[in-house]
Amino acid sequence: MIVVAGEALIDLVPLAPPEAGAPLPALAPRLGGGPYNTAIALGRLGEPTGFCSRISADAFGDALLAGLAAAGVDTAYVARGPEPTTLAVASVGPDGSAGYSFYAGGTADRLFELPPPLPPGTRAVAFGTCSLVLEPGASAYEALLLRESRAGRCVLLDPNVRPPLIPDADAYRERFRSWLPYVSLLKLSEEDAAWLGGVPEGPGAVVLTRGAAGLTVRTRGGVLVSVPAVPVVVADTIGAGDTVNAALLHGLAARGALSPAGMAALDPDGWREVLTLAARAAALTCSRPGAEPPYAAELG
Repeated sequence: MIVVAGEALIDLVPLAPPEAGAPLPALAPRLGGGPYNTAIALGRLGEPTGFCSRISADAFGDALLAGLAAAGVDTAYVARGPEPTTLAVASVGPDGSAGYSFYAGGTADRLFELPPPLPPGTRAVAFGTCSLVLEPGASAYEALLLRESRAGRCVLLDPNVRPPLIPDADAYRERFRSWLPYVSLLKLSEEDAAWLGGVPEGPGAVVLTRGAAGLTVRTRGGVLVSVPAVPVVVADTIGAGDTVNAALLHGLAARGALSPAGMAALDPDGWREVLTLAARAAALTCSRPGAEPPYAAELG
């Protein structure tokens, strides 16, 4: 099993440009959150997946749980709370790129607590986005990351940096660097890398997403592989990076490489296959509005 740990929230996504004379576009609620999208994408790819989080008991929370169930994701490690669900208001640029404003004060996912030991069959744990920023839950997610890494499990980290949520940029960058020795696979966008001060050393492998320029992996063992993006008419980029996370984990699992040692042993051709799968999956997500990752049958 792969366990994804982090927030589940509701994206409020513009349906279309504002009507003539209207100051704002109509917004539609969509199930979201970086870790949540990653878990959904893994489930749709047929990978045994669990989600570890704290979700509101409100109607949005019920919908989020239903979405996980529909994707076949195990929710045994999901706690519920009476606080409201976090909201993220998305704005989509002319090129399909998405920006967000977050409404996260006093929401359920911020009160996440360290869970009991994960199932013995857990091979990897994925982390990222708001969950590692917003306290007090961020410290609990950090403790989980360190615990699972020390237990020998593959740890994927996607910081998916949201600067408006980070009150002290320098403190966050220092904290981020402290996680790197415990990370097996780091996924960064070019924007993440620029904000963090460059592509760091430390993890077993670093995958850099470069938008229309494709994806690149660099491993501690010296492997350097790039693949092109798959051309597509972009509806928006919501969930594309989360889909990359899922496809990377799924591709590594299919090759028996979902472990620190397995990734270290993967040759350039193996990495090229994994990155190509991730590029194809991300393109499908970009081709439709909102975070709608593909199913395994769509990838052939």
